[in-house]
Amino acid sequence: MKKVTVIGAGNVGATVANVLAHKDLVNEIVLLDIMGDFARGKALDTWQQAPIDFYSTRIKGTDNYADTANSDIVVITAGLPRKPGMSRDDLISTNAKIVSSVVNSILQYSKDPIIIVVSNPLDVMTYAAHKTSGLDRTKVFGMAGILDTARFTAFIAEELNVSPKDIHTLLLGGHGDTMVPLPRYTTIAGIPLTEIMDDATINRLVDRAKGGGGELVKLMGTSAWYAPGAAAAQMVESILKGDGRIFPCCVKLEGEYGMDNIYLGVPVQLGENGISRIIEIKLNDSETALLKDSAQAVKVVMDAYDALNLS
Repeated sequence: MKKVTVIGAGNVGATVANVLAHKDLVNEIVLLDIMGDFARGKALDTWQQAPIDFYSTRIKGTDNYADTANSDIVVITAGLPRKPGMSRDDLISTNAKIVSSVVNSILQYSKDPIIIVVSNPLDVMTYAAHKTSGLDRTKVFGMAGILDTARFTAFIAEELNVSPKDIHTLLLGGHGDTMVPLPRYTTIAGIPLTEIMDDATINRLVDRAKGGGGELVKLMGTSAWYAPGAAAAQMVESILKGDGRIFPCCVKLEGEYGMDNIYLGVPVQLGENGISRIIEIKLNDSETALLKDSAQAVKVVMDAYDALNLS
């Protein structure tokens, strides 16, 4: 059985652990937080849920990195959540230090883990984790596009009053306001979205998807957790099963899409060892321009991270 560790027992991390426990894919999940009793409490609560929801996975709460030894997959959710009026980029200094510290601590006890980053700002935190770890880019990647496409899908399903199960959406780029939803690659039961929905409505839903995280922050006063946690858990599930699913994930590009040394969301195929394939799709001139704009926005934050000299 594989070993999975989730770093951060806040709303997102606890959701990742809880959703994974329900899937009954591993014997034990380690939930680590600097507030050890908080992590132990979340773990105990989830274990007491097992007889009700009928699963066997145990969760161990801890504040000791030694308990993460020999982890196959590590999900990093630790960091300061967004507050009203705060952009993802405002979080860089605090969260970059946290993510770098977490990666160094994890690698003391696990030699070659797959690291999935959820902490915001997502793209630069993936960069921070990859740069700190020194692992191959196929081993360190970020959860972004799964959440963003889920939001876009949910908005389309609501607008058309159809099941989200029949909708397949795709987007590229940074996790935030510069993401690039691709209506041209979006289908409903195999029917192109552009055949069913007018351009004005599509553009309205695209804009809502771009601001999806901010919308929830305004409503709740903090970042979302159910959908982000489930999205990260879905990535872990696919890796554990080795089922070859394709998701948009944040990864370092090395020539793909004509870009180099930039961390962006693109379609990838997941396998037992992390990313098994990075998929390049054909973009038109407008989509290419939007992706370049997104890359430029991410590069500005990457440069800000580099200026911190954390790794």
